[in-house]
Amino acid sequence: MAKIELKGITKIYDGNVLAVERSNVTIEDREFCVFVGPSGCGKSTTLRMIAGLEDITAGELIIDGEIMNDVPPKDRNIAMVFQDYALYPHMSVYDNMAYGLKIRKIDKQEIDRRVKEASRILDLDNYLDRKPKALSGGQRQRVAVGRAIVRSPKVFLFDEPLSNLDAKLRVQMRAEISDLHHRLQATMIYVTHDQIEAMTMGTKIVVMSEKRIQQIGAPLYLYNHPINKFVAGFIGTPPMNFMTVKIAEKGGKIVAEEGTFTVVPTDEQAKALKAYVGKEVTFGIRPEDLHYSATPASESNMQLKVTNKEPLGANTQVFLQTKECVIVARAAPEIEFQLGDVVNFAPDMAKSKFFSKEAGEPNICENIEKTW
Repeated sequence: MAKIELKGITKIYDGNVLAVERSNVTIEDREFCVFVGPSGCGKSTTLRMIAGLEDITAGELIIDGEIMNDVPPKDRNIAMVFQDYALYPHMSVYDNMAYGLKIRKIDKQEIDRRVKEASRILDLDNYLDRKPKALSGGQRQRVAVGRAIVRSPKVFLFDEPLSNLDAKLRVQMRAEISDLHHRLQATMIYVTHDQIEAMTMGTKIVVMSEKRIQQIGAPLYLYNHPINKFVAGFIGTPPMNFMTVKIAEKGGKIVAEEGTFTVVPTDEQAKALKAYVGKEVTFGIRPEDLHYSATPASESNMQLKVTNKEPLGANTQVFLQTKECVIVARAAPEIEFQLGDVVNFAPDMAKSKFFSKEAGEPNICENIEKTW
């Protein structure tokens, strides 16, 4: 298949509009790499530059050791699956999948073999004679994927392919695309704004914001070791809770004071936070790392008022009022919470994060090497 390297890739549109700034990414052969971030962050523009649908303003795009900046899209051996399927409405499923091969003058028997093999993989055998209007959204998306498979490309590109599907079908299609990657052992690049898709599908995730790459890594690494507040808040559902705290030293111990509660950092955290005594920083804790306690915890304890609750069956999401905001905690479903109750939650400080309020809001207590 293919190894892809982006070296300082930049895109500036007419009028000096910056779309992507100095992106450096290496996507190894057979990796499933997901670009994720909010709308307008530059992820789709990056994908279109890889495909050759957008010119590269600066930097180098290298595929299998060859610079591809000026190579036309048709000569890059890349197949792209679009958000809107882009099927020909007057053609059958078979003809939609075969069309790209026909215009390349591939032998008819080879075309038939490839289309039938792709339809078997995607469970489309019974739909080859149908027109797109007679298919469901999920079936149309499979046809679009099949059209890419038959070309046997070096690289598959997916531009938010599931955003038009309902929630249940998105879950099904996520599994199907992941299974397809496993079967084909192909290099795949996938763009989405949905961090759940990124976490469940990618072997490597590239988190983007404000036209720049924020962090690159395996899903669980990004979840456990976010480089800054943006990544910490973007990866994870529900998102990480953030509260402003003031770092103080009391009785020889470093503490973080919010106003309604005080928490005690771990020894390792305290070493890094010592330089912030007297300053405000951001304290982050995930809902699943807040643990209900019938009585106040001996050290770090958050005694807060319940403002809302959402029973979800496997757990209950509890909304708690702090000095400046409402945060979310997860609790066992059998625990009864009443609105207005003042309850105790103990944060797992080993899993908590502290972020500086300086530019970029970096993670204070973890030394995360930046390689992009």
